[in-house]
Amino acid sequence: MAVQEARQGAGAHEGGCACGNCPHGAREGHRRAVAAFLLKREEFASGQGLPAAVAHSASASRQWVSDELTQSAALVAERGRVEGEAWLGRLWLRTAYTVWGAFLLLLLVQALTAIGAGWTAARTAGLLAALVVGLAMTGAGYLHRTRGGALAPVIGEDNRLSTSRAVAASWVLFAVYAVLVLVGQLAAASDHGRRDALIAGLDLARGAGVVIVLAVVCGIAVLVRRVVGLRVLGQRLQKVRADRPRASDLLTDDSGRGSFTDIQFVVVNTVALAFAVVRLARRPDQLPDLPWGLALLVLVSAATYIAGKYAEGGRPVILSVVRAREAGDLDGPIRTGDDIEIRGAGFVPPGAQSADRLSRMVVRIGAVHVHVPLVPVAGGFSNPTDAVLTVPVPADVEPGRVEVQVVTAAGVETNRCVIDVTD
Repeated sequence: MAVQEARQGAGAHEGGCACGNCPHGAREGHRRAVAAFLLKREEFASGQGLPAAVAHSASASRQWVSDELTQSAALVAERGRVEGEAWLGRLWLRTAYTVWGAFLLLLLVQALTAIGAGWTAARTAGLLAALVVGLAMTGAGYLHRTRGGALAPVIGEDNRLSTSRAVAASWVLFAVYAVLVLVGQLAAASDHGRRDALIAGLDLARGAGVVIVLAVVCGIAVLVRRVVGLRVLGQRLQKVRADRPRASDLLTDDSGRGSFTDIQFVVVNTVALAFAVVRLARRPDQLPDLPWGLALLVLVSAATYIAGKYAEGGRPVILSVVRAREAGDLDGPIRTGDDIEIRGAGFVPPGAQSADRLSRMVVRIGAVHVHVPLVPVAGGFSNPTDAVLTVPVPADVEPGRVEVQVVTAAGVETNRCVIDVTD
């Protein structure tokens, strides 16, 4: 479908504005750039579009194709960056609509449940607390309207939604709302005994479970940021910036695959938070008394999540370097002009599968830096891959023992592997 759109939209305006709604907006420009790139990649993969000047040489045609795809991928990346910024600019209005939609839903639930039971001061306090929280989130979202509105605090440095921050923010909002409900009832209470009962509802003996869970998830959010930052600086974890945050980031890793540690952390905390909300609705005159069994379950989930953060990632490594041999070639040593095949693991960081990221990969052969050529095939690229890279040995490499090292798209360097280059 994208290839058909590129053929039909050839010569059309590619877009540069950031409104995202008009036909020439950032979203349309990014979509057409992607379609044009896919069309070019499929044509090159089928052997079409090569100029006659390079068609006679396999190495020259491969390099020409790689350069063309790299330039096209750079345009896609630029359009994606503009589209991502425009999307973040529109997000603050969506978050504001969501906040006030939740307020209207609470108002409807309060009105329906008051039928027969009657309206109480607790219901009024609940609505006033929701109004205060909604106003605060809307104001904060407006101040951060270029960074995603109310979601700005839970967007990480890699431009993805942070699971730990989102869970911690949910518990913080719930705790603030619960305290505001008590404050509203205390302000409306005229009886001395009623005021004493409401103040007693804030005792630690009743809200210890919620307080401990809140402290743990907030600590996890701070610790995870520290752990990830140190592992990136120590080159033990590869991080690539995303074009824009997505809701799926809460449940997946950087490559978009489902993550067990993230999923279980979100699910367990969602269940515990739902229990606390129901408990607050039943007993609005005190902090929800989260059972110790449920609090312990949240602590076990948090420990699993932080252990997963310590275990994920790893430094890319070269295992071996061999001379690439095509059908009909004779076996022999590595010479300048030959292709070498670098075998290892972790060459393509999670989230770096796009062409513009793949084109940033570099192989250092001695003192010469060789950009890894993009080799298109139907639906993707056969080079580079996460486990195998194929690059030519340039003529500038001096014969003798030289070191080979890979620099990934995340800027992480592999170990050095020594090869012998002959005349």
